[in-house]
Amino acid sequence: MQEHYFELIVKVSSHHALYSDFLVDTVPVGFEETEDGFIIRSDEELETIVWGLEQFTEALQRALGITIELECTQTKQNNSDWVGIYQKSIEPLAIDNFYIHPTWNEPNPDLINIAIDPALAFGTGHHPTTASSLRAIGRYVKEGDSVIDVGCGSGILGIGAMRLGAIVDACDTDPVSVENSIGNALLNDLEFMNIWEGSCSLSESQYDIVVANIVADVLTFIAKDLKKALKDNGILVLSGILDKYETKVLNFYKDCSIVERIVQDEWVTLILKRK
Repeated sequence: MQEHYFELIVKVSSHHALYSDFLVDTVPVGFEETEDGFIIRSDEELETIVWGLEQFTEALQRALGITIELECTQTKQNNSDWVGIYQKSIEPLAIDNFYIHPTWNEPNPDLINIAIDPALAFGTGHHPTTASSLRAIGRYVKEGDSVIDVGCGSGILGIGAMRLGAIVDACDTDPVSVENSIGNALLNDLEFMNIWEGSCSLSESQYDIVVANIVADVLTFIAKDLKKALKDNGILVLSGILDKYETKVLNFYKDCSIVERIVQDEWVTLILKRK
């Protein structure tokens, strides 16, 4: 163990969830979410992360036309078991009937347990889009349903569907996400029926439930593929949509009716059915 490690305390004045997404995609180590920001710890100095956060803030301010205050403070700390400290900071989370927990926490005997160990971050159910997608899965997935999780990420949504007795395929354009999803399924003694690197267009099957927790622009780009993967009476779950882009997304799904909207903070999850 090295004698020292580096700790970066990040504070942001707004759009905490967008910064969380950015860090999940860019930080090669785990990070801790706080009420007003994040704590990142590493054996290496973190100036590159600070620079990335500054660039991201500038781009976000230009895109949204607002001012966001960013404060980054890096210190050098005496090395203790900071991995253990980080693990203690991870709180299990109940989302309706689901209970998401790392493997070092006991499962909840009264809920549907999903064990996920943090890789880049324990961003799983803590992000509003993931939480809303899990709520949709809990409400609409039935035992024996065929499900595809498009853009599977950590695999948590597919795992949730499998916990309910569904037969689940998954895909992601990121090979690391595919590996993480397979590994997380094994943590839960589960296995995807099929999982691959690439888009849902590579599947020739149709599904009772199609779930896509991505971002608004991608949901518009792959709208035809998602609807093609859906059975005639199937349910389409679209998440990762900022409320200001909801109308834009719906313009690409005019042949579907809205069954339900699940709103959390500035994020919208749409449950659709073909008209």
